[in-house]
Amino acid sequence: MTQELISIADTGSDTSAAIAPWRGALVTSFKVRGHDVLYLDQETFEDSRKNVRGGIPILFPSPGRLTDDRWRCDGHSGSMKQHGFARTKAWDVIGRTPQSVTLQLASDPETLAQYPWRFRAVFEVSVSASRLHLDMTIENRDSRPMPFAFGYHPYFVVGHKLHSRITSDATQVFDNVTKHSRPFDGFFDLTADELDLHLLDQKAHRMILRREEGGEIEVSASDDFAYWVVWTLKVKGFVCVEPWTAPGNALNSGERLLRVGAGERWRSFVEIAFRGAAEGQGGASYCGAGLSRPLYQKSG
Repeated sequence: MTQELISIADTGSDTSAAIAPWRGALVTSFKVRGHDVLYLDQETFEDSRKNVRGGIPILFPSPGRLTDDRWRCDGHSGSMKQHGFARTKAWDVIGRTPQSVTLQLASDPETLAQYPWRFRAVFEVSVSASRLHLDMTIENRDSRPMPFAFGYHPYFVVGHKLHSRITSDATQVFDNVTKHSRPFDGFFDLTADELDLHLLDQKAHRMILRREEGGEIEVSASDDFAYWVVWTLKVKGFVCVEPWTAPGNALNSGERLLRVGAGERWRSFVEIAFRGAAEGQGGASYCGAGLSRPLYQKSG
């Protein structure tokens, strides 16, 4: 596979994105009217031995870390590194338009050695009207139900964190730095040396990041994304707002694990919208704004 970025654009709204098929179908950039929305560490992107720190990694079939990097589920067991293998595999391009690209990942001997289910994942990335759309379909090509969890790990550019804010309705979090659960008052300390909060009872399927330097980023997702993570490091200019379907270690715990029947498909979407400083003032409210697309989930 040639290592060539695929660029897509909606010229009417001056919105564009780039995707690296050979690097886990990574969305490497999303720009709106000249504003960079995504952070990308170029050094990790260019070093194939490293996991990319930046863009939007795809987390499948297991977001987060498994206990001792091992799992046991439905009578099967195996080992798998943090966040699964989708972010490190090369994806095939199967369709393109000026505003979209469609990519595919199918099970192969390498994936079956880690996760013994045959699958096909189809990922469509598109841009329109200052929005980035991520549509994922995962088909179970096996003869038995397929358990998995799924997530995205978007890195957003945030240069000034002191007065940047994130909106959430969660009241309980698991602090992955201290390894303890605790009540949550709604304040994310983005200036901490490391902030890694897993929101245990986020009800809304959207979160908004308001950046001190201007601009508002809204992440909205379909119903199955009921578990959200916020992560940042003090020394880095990013904040991650991550929609997951299940907590880490779900292939062992079974918590919120998805199961798709033989021959069935699971469909989902995530949208990332950017509003500039002027638009962000008085923009749509957190609870009142409607999603621009219908929610959809499993189908035969």
